[in-house]
Amino acid sequence: MTAPLHPDTVAVHSGRSDLEALGVHALPIDLSTTNPLPDIERGGDSYEAMATGGRPPADGSMVYARLWNPTVGRFEDALAELEHAEAAVAFASGMAAMTAVILAHGPAAGKNHVVAVRPLYGGTDHLLGSGLLGVETTYCHPAEVAASIRPDTGLVVVETPANPTLEIADIAAVVAQAGVVPVVVDNTFATPVLQNPLDHGAAMSLHSATKYLGGHGDVIAGVVACDEQTAEALRRVRAVTGGLLHPLGAYLLHRGLATLPVRMRAQQESARRIVQWLIDRPEIAEVFYPGLDDDPQGIIQRQMRGTGAMIAMRMRGGYAAASAVTSSTSLFTHAVSLGGVDSLIQHPAALTHRPVPAEARPDADVLRLSIGLENVDDLITDLAQAFAAPSRVEGTVASGRPWA
Repeated sequence: MTAPLHPDTVAVHSGRSDLEALGVHALPIDLSTTNPLPDIERGGDSYEAMATGGRPPADGSMVYARLWNPTVGRFEDALAELEHAEAAVAFASGMAAMTAVILAHGPAAGKNHVVAVRPLYGGTDHLLGSGLLGVETTYCHPAEVAASIRPDTGLVVVETPANPTLEIADIAAVVAQAGVVPVVVDNTFATPVLQNPLDHGAAMSLHSATKYLGGHGDVIAGVVACDEQTAEALRRVRAVTGGLLHPLGAYLLHRGLATLPVRMRAQQESARRIVQWLIDRPEIAEVFYPGLDDDPQGIIQRQMRGTGAMIAMRMRGGYAAASAVTSSTSLFTHAVSLGGVDSLIQHPAALTHRPVPAEARPDADVLRLSIGLENVDDLITDLAQAFAAPSRVEGTVASGRPWA
């Protein structure tokens, strides 16, 4: 029996099984929007198979790019293997992926209730509360999932580590509370390198592939790893709604997977160094990073292989200090998004979590850092000089601002 491959090897070789038959070594890009049909009958059968969530028949056609594209399919196969899943379905963005998950397990399944564990990415929180998708949402803490389940609950949504303050949820415990209700885990911060939610009972592992999977800030995408039955339901939604990933984006993501383990480990090591430096800084009231509480319940040890490269910090000088820091860094770009090779800093309450209700919104003194691949000493020096910058905002609170 062949021993399983190391994840680093899987990251390099996954999703490439057809390249030898194609006579190529590097990943090809198929930009075709339409494809030749062998004949009317097989063309129609192919269309029916894919429009209902299946794969292209062996003797048929891919018909139309909204139904199937081989470049996208290779990326999906690669991500599925990394996530220990049967299948994966890629979308035009992380929000398109989450929308498809909600639709497939809500209205399309005859359910109109979702349980969402807070904190969540602001876009997800806002989508669930908007009513746009025809579902009612109950927000809760991880220990309250069982009490929040109703007969019409079609989905439980949880994010771990959570955006932006990196709370850790016990995936297996959430799954146990959910019972027969499928659980989707937003795995964006951890990536398949550090966490595989399906191994702990989750039905789906969702990524904003824009972030670590792509890793270079040049593609927007989302992807969901799951079993084949769930993938069929998600493909049906994608075919109808048209939230498909462009082949060039799929190519960039697939290429990015090859270096994902190396990038993730290097960025994580720098993040750990920066966390230890931040803890002793007088400007910092609190640092948010997995494991700083010594993981008393052993959740990190059970479900993760590392603590990642995201950090949040509470400024002792309040909003005024937070504003001054974001305006004073030079290596840390003041911008939303995360997971790329370059380091970013942003203010969640004013940006990514702006539409979240006040009771669930991060405080105005909290900043989020995404640690890149720069030299860690250079990054620390950049933060130190930014901490020394004078406040450019009158007062110490964000009074009068809608997110304050």
